[in-house]
Order: sequence, then structure tokens, then C-alpha cells
Amino acid sequence: MSNSLPKKRIALFGSTGSIGTQTLDVIANNPDRFTAEVLTAHSNDELLVEQALRFKPNIVVIGDERKYPHVKAALANTDTKVFAGEQALEEVASMDVYDVMLAAIVGFAGLRPTLRAVEQGKAIALANKETLVVAGDIVMQKAVEYRAPIIPVDSEHSAIFQCLVGETRNRIEKVILTASGGPFLGKKPNYLVNVKRDHALQHPNWNMGAKITIDSATLMNKGLEMIEARWLFNLQPDQVSVQVHPQSIIHSMVQFEDGSIKAQMGLPDMKLPIQYALTFPQRLPNNFPRYNFRKPAQLTFEEPDTKTFRNLVLATDALFKGGNLPCVLNAANEIAVFAFLRNRIGFLDMTDLIERTMNQVPWIEKPTLEEYFESDAEARNFAASVIKL
Repeated sequence: MSNSLPKKRIALFGSTGSIGTQTLDVIANNPDRFTAEVLTAHSNDELLVEQALRFKPNIVVIGDERKYPHVKAALANTDTKVFAGEQALEEVASMDVYDVMLAAIVGFAGLRPTLRAVEQGKAIALANKETLVVAGDIVMQKAVEYRAPIIPVDSEHSAIFQCLVGETRNRIEKVILTASGGPFLGKKPNYLVNVKRDHALQHPNWNMGAKITIDSATLMNKGLEMIEARWLFNLQPDQVSVQVHPQSIIHSMVQFEDGSIKAQMGLPDMKLPIQYALTFPQRLPNNFPRYNFRKPAQLTFEEPDTKTFRNLVLATDALFKGGNLPCVLNAANEIAVFAFLRNRIGFLDMTDLIERTMNQVPWIEKPTLEEYFESDAEARNFAASVIKL
């Protein structure tokens, strides 16, 4: 029966990162259902070529134009078309050669191609939370206008999405995002002052890319997810809350008007929300490991320590104030993480830098898309100048 269905053509924007490589695993496990039609990478030309030779996409894009000759030469004997540069990402996103865009480019860079796909009315499997943090109001408005379904890939938002299936007419009272607490759960500032990059990159439960792992350690990731959830599920800021749940088995919860709470559970494995986003509304069998209730036997919850992890406070401020503040928060955070990963600033300096930037860039209540881009640039420039990057 499955053979009668046409294969879904996937455009994988950000194919060489953590989400991208796991998405290709899901595609490889279901060759009768999916084809990888478009693969894009920022600068990892070696892996991009390897992926292209294996999955035989229609198109590949390498963001870094200096890597173009190598990719072009390596794929010269194939039917794959090769493009290069940031502009090419947008152009390919506008082409009618795919059914679903898996948006996995890290950070602000994912916004423009995702917007292009939305304007084509394409389904978006969204793994890039920064797109909605930066310009959530505009992106969701366009998604409605162009009838582009947005299905979240983030494990927390996928959990909420799954809890809402069949509940369309029932009002949400609040959503509860769960946070592992990261590698420094329970630690105090006097400990965090001395934390180094390699220590912060060790996450207890999830295997992720460098940026999201640092965001997880500072709790900024949860702050960005609160803002993303607000736009994805059309909520008010006070309907979004966070609980620390160190075992990462419950991926998030929805509380309804009657006080009933639905939770989505499973082992921490990104392939599950990726597969769900690609196959929705169906669920496909797979051989991923299953949660065994004896390991861990206890699921615990606690309040986040916002005195120590002030990023969550800054993100909550941005969530409530809105306008271009989440965009500024995100830009400053991207610069802060970049600097920390290069040992230019300390762990706690990241929060101070973000706070200074949020106080510096003028607030705009209802920004246009152009003003979002300007705010992003201004925030980056200011943050970079503070740490003399």
C-alpha cells in the first residue's frame, strides 16, 4: 500500500549539522517514502559531497562560495546541480522542486530561506527556533496567508504539537516546556565563573550541535523555546512556562482549561520528532530504542534557578515586551556563544553581554521585516564591539 503513495521530496536546509545528519538517517530508513531532493551546507563541503553522492539529490547548495569549485568538481559526474552563496539558498527555497523544507540551518541565517519556502506555500518542518524568535509574528502571518503548514521539529514543540492533535476546539490554559537543566543543573555562579568551553559542551541527555548545547547549558535555549512556542501555538506570554525535568523523558506538556494535562514522553532522541514532522499525520514504525520505566524509574521536576541562570529572565523579558527585543536577544546571544566557544569571554559574561545589548538597541514595537534585519545587525555590531571581536 505504501508504494502507491508518491514519495515526499525533502529539501534539507542545513544537511551537515546534527539535525541534518539525523534527518538523512530517517530518510535512509524510509526510502519508499522520502527522497532528499535538496541538500545545503554552510561550509562543510566534505560531508555535503559525501551526502550528495549517497542520496543523489536534484540540487546542492554550498553557502561558502570558496568551497564551490571543490563541490562542483566532486559532483561533476552526477546529475546533481550545484549552487553556491547565501543568495542561492533563497533562490533554491523558491523553486518548486520539493514538498517539505526541513529547516535546520542554525541561527538567524535560517530566516530568509524559510520565509521563501513559506511564500511558496511549502510545508515547513521547523528545526530552526531562531526563525520564530526573530520574526515570529511575520513568519506565522505569512504561513497563514500562503497556507504553509509549520510542523515543529524541536522536541519540546513537537511534544506540544502532538498533545494538541484532536484538541483543535479546546482552549489551552498553558504549555509547560520541560528543560533538562543542562550540564550545570544545581551549580551556583561561583562555580560557573570558571566553566570552560569543553565542559559546557558535555550535555547529559542530548547529543546536539555546539550552539544549542551551549544554549542548553545557559538555559537560553529554553528562553528561545518559550518565544518560539508563543508564536507556533498562538499563545499569550503568560501561557508559557518552564519546568526543569532532569531525565528528559517528558518532552513537554499542555494544560487545558479543565485542568487536564497531556504530556508526550519518550527517550531523548531527535530522530523521533524529525520522523513525526516528516510523516505527520501518520506515525511510522521504527526500531529506535524504547523507554523502559525502570531506567530511569523516577521522573522529577523542579523550578528553574533564574537567579543563577539569568538568561531565562532576559528571554522572559523579551517574550513579554515583544517587538524587536527577542530579535536583539537572539543576535546578542549568537555573538556571545560564538565568543565563548572561542574562549574570548567567560560563561557568565555571555549573560552580561546579552543584557547590555538589549539595553542598547532601541526598542521597536511593531517592526517590519527590514527593521528586524536592521535590529539583528545593530545588536551583533554592538555585542561584537563590546568584546572587541
